[in-house]
Amino acid sequence: MKEENLELVRQLRDGRKSYREIARELSLSENTVRSRAKALLEDGGMEITALVDPGHLPQHQLVYVGVSLDTMDFMGKAKEFSELRGVISVAAVTGRFHLILQVLFAPDFGLLEFFRDEVSTIEHVSYCETFVVFGSENLHVPYVH
Repeated sequence: MKEENLELVRQLRDGRKSYREIARELSLSENTVRSRAKALLEDGGMEITALVDPGHLPQHQLVYVGVSLDTMDFMGKAKEFSELRGVISVAAVTGRFHLILQVLFAPDFGLLEFFRDEVSTIEHVSYCETFVVFGSENLHVPYVH
């Protein structure tokens, strides 16, 4: 991503900031800011969304799940995992796991249901390990329930 677009993304961290205000701070026209933002949104380089602090969601639990696979199709499996209920994001990583999942559980959907009803549908999973988040700083996620 070009530096000029990264600066626009930095400005948009405050989702309430107007294009007019951003244009003033970046010394650009409002139309330029609007067209760059539109292009970033359309090509998938940026997403504007509301995020929540999982610690402020009563009876919800954020969990990271490390997944080891017995296939080299990491990105294909990442796509499959990304479509499971509760999954916020999936990353292919280095280390002892092939994938790291970020999963948000709700009162009606927990670890048992996730593994029994969701993960069990995916082939070539050899091992999973959970990492329950019991505290965090500056962690915000999209609400997926």
